[in-house]
Amino acid sequence: MRLLLVRHGQTSSNVAHLLDTAVPGADLTDEGRAQAAALVDLLGGEGIGAVTASTLVRTQQTAAPLAAHLGLEVAVDDGLREIEAGDLEMRGDQASVERYLEVVAAWLGGDPTVAGPGAEDGTTFLRRFDGAVDRAVRAAADAGVRTLALVSHGAAVRTWAGLRVRNLDAAFVIATGLLNTGVVVLDGDPDDGWTCTTWMGAALDADRAQAVGAGPAAEPGRVF
Repeated sequence: MRLLLVRHGQTSSNVAHLLDTAVPGADLTDEGRAQAAALVDLLGGEGIGAVTASTLVRTQQTAAPLAAHLGLEVAVDDGLREIEAGDLEMRGDQASVERYLEVVAAWLGGDPTVAGPGAEDGTTFLRRFDGAVDRAVRAAADAGVRTLALVSHGAAVRTWAGLRVRNLDAAFVIATGLLNTGVVVLDGDPDDGWTCTTWMGAALDADRAQAVGAGPAAEPGRVF
């Protein structure tokens, strides 16, 4: 199975560097809509047979042009939504953003019991994201689909990939980042595991990926 993890397009909350993680979330900006439209050329020839987005509107808006081009409906799964900010929701001050990132770093470092104020812990996040991936993959397999796209969020994709993909680790996902409408391509399945073949177009070593860029990870507005 080939799984394409796609980050949503730009939103006003990205531009303002806000922790926007709750449903429904901000709409795409004009730039974000242009980024979503560009996915048709980028991914339209990849043989995608199913598209699933999170319950936040920005992922559904991002998925819509590609799905329409392919003649597909966009399925929606709550498990793909962003890592919760909890009591820090819609805050953009440095202390709040750093606190949010500290929680994610703790999960990537091996402690899923950590939780931000009023937010989920890592075990809960992984359970729901694992479930969404499993449901999407099994539905695709039942329909004879071998390539599917999941449109999700920056912190969610990077954290899940860093913990669940065999050739990725915390150092890679922290250093490399994932820009708006960036695509992570995985081969495998939920039972046997996943290997990342490309990250934002850069081919990766199947045994251990090396960081292919830096900068986006350190810019909070690009993460959520």
